[in-house]
Amino acid sequence: MESAVPLILSFVFGAVVGSFLNVVSLRFNTGSGLGGRSRCMSCGKVLSWKELIPILSFVFQRGACRKCKSRISWQYPLVEFAAGAIFAIVFLRFPPVSAAAAIRTLVYLVETCLLLVIAAYDMKHMIIPDKFAYTFDAVALASVFVGGASVLHAPHLWTLAAGPIVALPFALIWLVSRGRWMGLGDAKLLLGIGWLLGLVGAVNAVILAFWIGAAASLAWIVATGSRFKPRMEVPLAPYLILGTYLVLLFGVQVMDIRMLSGLF
Repeated sequence: MESAVPLILSFVFGAVVGSFLNVVSLRFNTGSGLGGRSRCMSCGKVLSWKELIPILSFVFQRGACRKCKSRISWQYPLVEFAAGAIFAIVFLRFPPVSAAAAIRTLVYLVETCLLLVIAAYDMKHMIIPDKFAYTFDAVALASVFVGGASVLHAPHLWTLAAGPIVALPFALIWLVSRGRWMGLGDAKLLLGIGWLLGLVGAVNAVILAFWIGAAASLAWIVATGSRFKPRMEVPLAPYLILGTYLVLLFGVQVMDIRMLSGLF
């Protein structure tokens, strides 16, 4: 039971952080700022602390405002739960047992915050803000120099090249199609994913993203009875981020490229 306490605390801490991430993603570019009390998006009622408990408030209120009964977006509990789960797994898989390990853990938690905001914003607005993408890229690039066997270390050349190599094909797709097939934000996101996972890991994350995205889109079409439209827009960032965590936290590998592991 004692071993479960740190995981529970990590989950609770992550869920609280996830609540703040919801505020960031929903208020970004609205002119509201991050200060001020949280309010119902429909009636403007100032929310009490009982209405701001991560995950639980949504459950107890049955997903509706206590005053106007308008539906509360599922984004709130989903981001809170995702943040809690990822924080707990990061602490489990990458415990801060030394100074170098603690830096690595902190980097993964910061990147988690940025990736969840990117996923939530892209799902809602179909765009990845440059501010979030570039911040994630900067943290991912810095991470290749820290958190190894020592606090600071010189990364392998292939590690540094992984980001540009993974991002380049998607940037070219954006360039050739003039943004009709894919947004440039996905290439910016993949730049950081390449640095975070390395070339082998990033390639597997991309493959997973397309597989999961295709399966989810097909399931949505079948469930809703909608017709497939050739120009149907699908946000790619959430699937890229999901693929990233499947590789980072669980070591999922769908493409056997072990022969190249010595290089990458």
